[in-house]
Amino acid sequence: MKESKAGGILPRAEFCWKQADRASLGLAVSKDREGRMPTINQLIAKGREPAAKRNKVPALQGCPQKRGVCTRVYTVTPKKPNSALRKVAKVRLTNGYEVVSYIPGEGHNLQEHSVVLIRGGRVKDLPGVRYHILRGVLDTQGIAKRRQRRSLYGAKRPK
Repeated sequence: MKESKAGGILPRAEFCWKQADRASLGLAVSKDREGRMPTINQLIAKGREPAAKRNKVPALQGCPQKRGVCTRVYTVTPKKPNSALRKVAKVRLTNGYEVVSYIPGEGHNLQEHSVVLIRGGRVKDLPGVRYHILRGVLDTQGIAKRRQRRSLYGAKRPK
């Protein structure tokens, strides 16, 4: 037996916290290969399994856009350090999902029961907002005075 600085007696074998944690959770504990890398032969035989990609816009179900009906149009305040009243709408989609979508641009004509088209794309300072409403499509009007980036805001070409 070996004495520690604190005066207690420790077993000679090194203690592995990972094994203790696994055992306390009721998981299998392997004594000989805990936490080691695979050998070259093991990698050749099995290879590494790539981490599964998480779908960031599940409500779209692989589609580029989805149609929906606004159930509520309101404003929310962004996370720190930003300060504003961001316009958002709760939208019930044709597939039954209900999502919160951002209304881009200055001003909008949306109200409850407006039919809109949404696309993917989160708003970084609004937690839980992972979709954008497309301007100039269905019931959403484009922005009339827009000169630059018109296609994003449904604005016609000025004469």
